[in-house]
Amino acid sequence: MSAAQVRPRTPAQAWAELCAGNQRFVEDRMEHPSQGFDRRAELSVEQHPFAVVFGCSDSRVAAEIIFDQGLGDLFVVRTAGHVLDTTVIGSIEYGVRVLGAPLVVVLAHDSCGAVAATVEAMTTGNVPPGFVQAVVDRVIPSIVGLTASGRPLDSFDAATLGHQHVLHTARQLHGYSVLLAEDVAAGRCAVVAVEYTLADGQARLTHVIGDIGAGMGVIPPTTS
Repeated sequence: MSAAQVRPRTPAQAWAELCAGNQRFVEDRMEHPSQGFDRRAELSVEQHPFAVVFGCSDSRVAAEIIFDQGLGDLFVVRTAGHVLDTTVIGSIEYGVRVLGAPLVVVLAHDSCGAVAATVEAMTTGNVPPGFVQAVVDRVIPSIVGLTASGRPLDSFDAATLGHQHVLHTARQLHGYSVLLAEDVAAGRCAVVAVEYTLADGQARLTHVIGDIGAGMGVIPPTTS
């Protein structure tokens, strides 16, 4: 049976496959699937990835490795700080609408440099050079709301800041992309926010938009 025939076809199946792969990675028993000659030959004709992973460009968080997947399994889009722009959204839509992936993962990680740089810029005015500033500008909307309580931004721990950023990114993606929202509403796709821990290698589900099975998924109000 070819890899295409056993490919997960629903959001629930896709999420289960990623969970299983991450567990293998955490336990150091990776299978390194879909990496042989036959798989390369099969993919020379067409691709059918079962998930889109939109994550940070951090060198320590390679999606195919931490989820123990191989060639043609994941359609990966990465930017520093997993910040969105129109070409990123278009790339994600391509993975879902054209390639048929039933799941979109927004993948964050702890100790994110983009989030730290944003906090520094907002609290000290020390803005990073060049176009790195554009990354900071796109992280600001995710975390600025935390200051509404009156607490200074630098009083929040890194985990809280990172969680707020990935949650905002997932909701922003769902809110901006009409195509993605249609597929989520129809049950053809789901969007999940996942937070990865560098030390233990675990990828933890923190938010669901859509349905990934077992009653876990409910479409929440969309925020921008």
